[in-house]
Amino acid sequence: MIFLRGTIVAVLTLLAIPLVAVPGASADTRKQTDTAAAARRMLGQLKVAKALSIRGYAHRRFQPRWAHHKGTCSAREMVLARDARRIRKNAACHPVKGLWYSPYDGKWLKSEKQVDVDHVVPLAYAWRSGARRWSQAQRRAFANDLTRPELIVVSHSVNMAKGGQGPQSWRPPRRAYWCRYAISWITVKHHYRLFVTRKERVALLNMLRTC
Repeated sequence: MIFLRGTIVAVLTLLAIPLVAVPGASADTRKQTDTAAAARRMLGQLKVAKALSIRGYAHRRFQPRWAHHKGTCSAREMVLARDARRIRKNAACHPVKGLWYSPYDGKWLKSEKQVDVDHVVPLAYAWRSGARRWSQAQRRAFANDLTRPELIVVSHSVNMAKGGQGPQSWRPPRRAYWCRYAISWITVKHHYRLFVTRKERVALLNMLRTC
């Protein structure tokens, strides 16, 4: 009886101890959940319409060449430096050595020849989403945007597979990146006021469910 009474007291004492939140994964999860919720709100604000014709599109209408943002560094070179580990550049700002991670397919790449700087919302897709009505200056700013999540280093092979497709017909092979991909796509389209198609919207909502 004495043992039983002591056990009850010990259990009640443990139950009275407040639970302390452990920082780390839970905080990251809350942040991602909040970001995904914001992306859903932005997606709800985007106009839904049928895709425009690709007629008249040309890469040079957006990007006859990479714009220079800092001294001799082009936007592409700045993204390569930003997304690399152990980067080494020459005097002209071009990377000669580095290690890059491609979040679309989970590959680590040791050569700059193996990577591409991808436009998350492809230029051709942006054209069909309303950019065909922009000025040349607006399209050039879009193609060289280092502020929004529009430019990212990925493997050359996965970038070729993606091409100019939208999320209704192509998604990163690595499912763990679907949440970030959808958030980035929506953020870019919302900032530039580009519209979405119905199928595109459904695909983005499905990807956000992985957040």
